[in-house]
Amino acid sequence: MSNDEFKREAANAAVERYVESGMAVGLGTGTTATLAVRRIGELIASGDLRDVSGVPTSARTMALANEVGIPLATLSDTRPHLTIDGTDEVAPDLALIKGRGGALLREKIVASSSEEGLIVVADSTKVVDSLGVGPLPVEIDSFGWQATLEALASLGCEPELRMDQADPDHPFVTDGGHYTADCKFDSISDPASLEIEIKRIPGALECGLFISIARTAIIAGESGTRSIEAVLR
Repeated sequence: MSNDEFKREAANAAVERYVESGMAVGLGTGTTATLAVRRIGELIASGDLRDVSGVPTSARTMALANEVGIPLATLSDTRPHLTIDGTDEVAPDLALIKGRGGALLREKIVASSSEEGLIVVADSTKVVDSLGVGPLPVEIDSFGWQATLEALASLGCEPELRMDQADPDHPFVTDGGHYTADCKFDSISDPASLEIEIKRIPGALECGLFISIARTAIIAGESGTRSIEAVLR
């Protein structure tokens, strides 16, 4: 099977295991989250799910939810029971890096507001021994972005302003009107401390370190589908 098929397996397993009629569900952004949104839409259309609403984390997800027939809600209307979203990296303790799809601030707001936390769906290539295999996204204010990148570099990374794939001469702009800095660290040994340091920087609005937010990760790969559960403290 391909990674795309593993992503579908993980997304379907999460929806079928955790989403119930009557729930408000946070709807993530990205390729794997898209599969979960589509599965929820299928189950609503078949009548297996009823009275389910979705709180989208991006304009793209909002458009997809409308397309597949998921009624929409906002955080002004309700708090999600849970959120289903993908991840870029997941460590054994369920610390995550998210945001390479460009929606990390809204993803973190919705996931953090969810009563039962975040259900992560991923293929096995996203599982890492420690975070920092790829760049850490940081959503930043467009004002003074050069100074913000300099401050991020002082934390020991190589920050790079993300450019728009469709228009490479201009920065990528999030739904909230912000820029994104992709920060390459040699390794991230203490994600919780790094998150605090990044958020002390004026202009750094939020980072893609999701610490103590995920409740469960559903991982699909060659050896099958498995769950990683958060350790309750």
